[in-house]
Formats: sequence, C-alpha cells, structure tokens
Amino acid sequence: MDATSLLRAFCDAVEQRKGAAFADLFTEDGVYHDVFYGAFTGRAAIADMIDDVFYRTATDFRWDMHDPVSNGHTLYARYTFSYRSTLPEADGARAMFEGVAVMTLRDGRIAEYHEVANTAPAFIDMHFAPERIAKIVAKQGAALKARPEMARHLTT
Repeated sequence: MDATSLLRAFCDAVEQRKGAAFADLFTEDGVYHDVFYGAFTGRAAIADMIDDVFYRTATDFRWDMHDPVSNGHTLYARYTFSYRSTLPEADGARAMFEGVAVMTLRDGRIAEYHEVANTAPAFIDMHFAPERIAKIVAKQGAALKARPEMARHLTT
C-alpha cells in the first residue's frame, strides 16, 4: 500500500469507528503513542483505542493527512484533526488540532506511530480550566523529557 492509500485508510478507519480496520494497518506488535492517552501496544489494544477510548468522550471525528513524505522506513505527514467533544464543560464544541504524524513502517504496515500535536487550541475550544490545561501540558512535558533522544538536552 502506498503512503497516500495508507494514510487515507488510517483516517477513514478513525472517522468511521472501525477499530479492527485501523488496527490491521499496524504490525502485530505495533504501538500507537497517543498524545493524550499514552501508548497502545498490539492490534487488540489499538482497535480498542479507536472503538472505545476515542469515542468515549467524542464524536464526529475528522482527520486529514497532508503532504506525506516517506523514505520507505519512516512516513511523515502533516495533519488536521477534529472531533466534537462530549465532555460536559465542552458543551458540544468542536476541538481542533494540527500536528505531524511520524510513523515507522515495517513490511507495509505501521510498526510505531508518534505525533507532535498542537493541542492548546483544542483545550480552549473545550473550555478547559487553566489548571487542567497546566496539568495536561506538564504531563506532555514529562513524556518528552522521558524520551531517549532528549537525554542530551536535559544535562546542565
């Protein structure tokens, strides 16, 4: 499957709440690192992430990938993403994000998915309290600092 077809299948599966189809895009031991919920490892966990976790507090997902670039091993794509939040404080607001998807590929499937996402506008869209935003951003900062490639940046 070429990069454009893979990305369209990826987005369609999320939008259509087809966890099994989404998980089938991943290797058996594939990992999806979600910016909010953390890591989901293996097809069963990845399918559950779509069918249950994503849709637990949101509906009407829209996901588009733009300008994909791949060397056959790594696939990058800029994305726009939104959903209608069902959280009480959001009052049905559409939360919108932009980011970059980074996928490690193996045998035509996704072995690992990471993203760099601009989440701040969505927090405002969903009417999150400043304290809640600070807690989420602190968690994201801790996850960044825990990545091996950041070790050199943490030395004084």
